[in-house]
Amino acid sequence: MRKAEIARDTNETKIAVALDLDGAGAHEIATGVGFFDHMLAQLSRHSLIDMRVKAEGDLWIDDHHTVEDVGIALGRALREALGDKAGIRRYGACLLPMDEALTRAALDLSGRPFLVWNVAFPAAKIGAFDTELVREFFTAFAMNAAMTLHVDLLAGANAHHIAESAFKAVARALREAVEPDPRAGGAVPSTKGTL
Repeated sequence: MRKAEIARDTNETKIAVALDLDGAGAHEIATGVGFFDHMLAQLSRHSLIDMRVKAEGDLWIDDHHTVEDVGIALGRALREALGDKAGIRRYGACLLPMDEALTRAALDLSGRPFLVWNVAFPAAKIGAFDTELVREFFTAFAMNAAMTLHVDLLAGANAHHIAESAFKAVARALREAVEPDPRAGGAVPSTKGTL
């Protein structure tokens, strides 16, 4: 049962998420932040993780709390759905082109949270969306999923393409990492015996 549901209720946001690691990329996303919904749809579709996200946040202030708290909730749900991580591949990487943008993502479902972020945006906004929130999302997601995540922009000039290539690259790396490894025999992928 590689599934999880997480609810997060604060004075700033009300978040409910559900994940199925063995899905087909089906998604229902409603955060009130249009561009972010588009990015989460990419994360679901390209990871093949079924995802439901419903968020109500203090958008009259800005999008920050909503984006960050969705990252926290999705990270916690991923960690819960993975359980003891027995039989998974653990590592994943992707080099993803999107027109002029090229992004590399590599991750380890290690239990040790860390983010290395080498992505610079040429604009502060994509429509009404603050580009700095892309990093905020991935920070919250990686820390709460307890994964090591590296994201590097190798080329890019269009902010929308850069953001989307980052989400898609992480999605493809995640798809690889959470997949069952048929050669592992159900073992935890670590010489320690635990992750």
